[in-house]
Amino acid sequence: MIEQALVAVEDLAFVSALRNSTFMYPLVNAGHILGVSMLVGGIVPLDLRLLGLWRTYPVMVFVDVLRITSAIGLGLAVVCGALLFATAALGYARSPLFQAKIALVLLGVSNALILGRVLKRQDIPSLPMKARMPLSLRVGAGLSLVVWISVLILGRLLGYF
Repeated sequence: MIEQALVAVEDLAFVSALRNSTFMYPLVNAGHILGVSMLVGGIVPLDLRLLGLWRTYPVMVFVDVLRITSAIGLGLAVVCGALLFATAALGYARSPLFQAKIALVLLGVSNALILGRVLKRQDIPSLPMKARMPLSLRVGAGLSLVVWISVLILGRLLGYF
């Protein structure tokens, strides 16, 4: 039943047109890459700050700016990624690499939401600027780095397997 639904998605007229387009598929792919770069490009500096780099800069400056950048990037990556998925839905759905990538994306988003709650609860703005972040934030930041770098690697491997 799921396989029939995935084949039906692949057979949609606009998906077929996207798959066969000389220009649209590369543009959607570029949109996905832009979204991923905004997402990871926002997350990595924030995680590194939580881990102790750039202690002369207030954490909340990183949080306020990079959270928005990452959220926009995630939205763009998801929309463009869904379109790319649709062009070969059955093949992607069967791929262990793709399954692992999606599982890690869900873990990364969940971790980011939890980190956001912990940041609010810890009253980070009241900490001295050079203070060490609480262990829960450092663990979450470390997990985030591992997860998002793994997502990048799996995404690249999908093009080769």
